[in-house]
Amino acid sequence: MKLNVDIIAENLLAIHPLLYKSISKPIKNKSSITPGSMFVMGILKRNGMLSMSEIGNCLSMPKPHVTVIVDRLIEEAYVVRQNDPSDRRVVNILLTEKGLVEFEELKEALSINLKSKLNLLSEEEQEELSKASQKMKEILISILSKEKNKEF
Repeated sequence: MKLNVDIIAENLLAIHPLLYKSISKPIKNKSSITPGSMFVMGILKRNGMLSMSEIGNCLSMPKPHVTVIVDRLIEEAYVVRQNDPSDRRVVNILLTEKGLVEFEELKEALSINLKSKLNLLSEEEQEELSKASQKMKEILISILSKEKNKEF
């Protein structure tokens, strides 16, 4: 018999590909923005100007991976580099107006796509998924909080 942590790990590892296949993949044809780019743009929208290291820390991504994503976003004029006024060695990243508009449009398209799929569920299934997803979110936030406290 498998241990609970084994089953949980298997389930959690299965969720991301299922979400990608049902939500993100259909939008891929409409935009060049990758899920990683969406995460970076979302962090910049919430936090304003951030350094590459800060973006990496927020998303738990290695700095070289963030650099590749940011370089691609710069090519598309979705973000710009800006020197930090207090320390010229630090380069910050800022979401452009074009980036903000593209982010919001893509986020809306993803939301519409997801809602259409959720509408295929019965009311009972929607209620069950609502409770399960809320609980999962709370537990994952708890895990991150415990990890953060462990670092110090």
